[in-house]
Amino acid sequence: MFRGNRIFLACIYWAFVLYVFVPLILMVLMGFKDSRFIGFPIRSWTLEWYTGVFADTEVLSTFGYSIAIAVLSTLISILVGTWIAVLLEGRKFAGRGLTFGLTLLPALVPGIISAIAFRIYARWLGIEPGMGAIVWAHAVHNVPFVVLVVMARLSTLPKSQIEAARDLGADPLITFLRITLPYLVPAILGASIFCLLLSFDDFVRSFFLGGYEPTLPVMIFAMLRSGMSPEINAIATVALVLTAAIGLWAERFTRRMNKER
Repeated sequence: MFRGNRIFLACIYWAFVLYVFVPLILMVLMGFKDSRFIGFPIRSWTLEWYTGVFADTEVLSTFGYSIAIAVLSTLISILVGTWIAVLLEGRKFAGRGLTFGLTLLPALVPGIISAIAFRIYARWLGIEPGMGAIVWAHAVHNVPFVVLVVMARLSTLPKSQIEAARDLGADPLITFLRITLPYLVPAILGASIFCLLLSFDDFVRSFFLGGYEPTLPVMIFAMLRSGMSPEINAIATVALVLTAAIGLWAERFTRRMNKER
């Protein structure tokens, strides 16, 4: 019976792996097809679409624009989210539950509802559609994820270290900078990578709050209106390799830091 369960779980696992990775593999392969139409068989292979991506200044500009938005929104969400997590973790005060619930609300609201609300609020505040509006919306959406990750890390911080620092005369600011913040670095790094990928991939808020310069997901959506082509596959593959490389580097860096501690 136990052997049968293991075989069943293994089948479920490999079915899930195929479900996730087969579409990605097909997407990458189609980027090498020597034809303007997506489909099998692939009679000849070419690097034309990939060289075209790196030679297209519009595509490169869109990549840079999306990365800039992701970095700025991540920095804001890390600063705000870490401060809220330190405020909430290990403290009891009136309204703590309400504060925590309101903090998580942006992550629970459906994307389309959130985008419409941001667009209405931005117009009410007089914020023009564009980079600033997108950064603001992405940062608000990412803050709950930073709070959850940092709070989970804070819950494992030995209280004896903080008490020892205070016994030695350190004020709350020095205690945070010397004890708490270094301990939070792996969590902050992990949350940063997660927020970067969320922002880079965010289509709905970027579509509703964007100006004349599109982000990468918006540009791909516009290209899809004229039909699928290997050029889209090449752009998506470059983005996939970029995000995968960042994620793998962050995972190895975080694991090394945890071992050193």
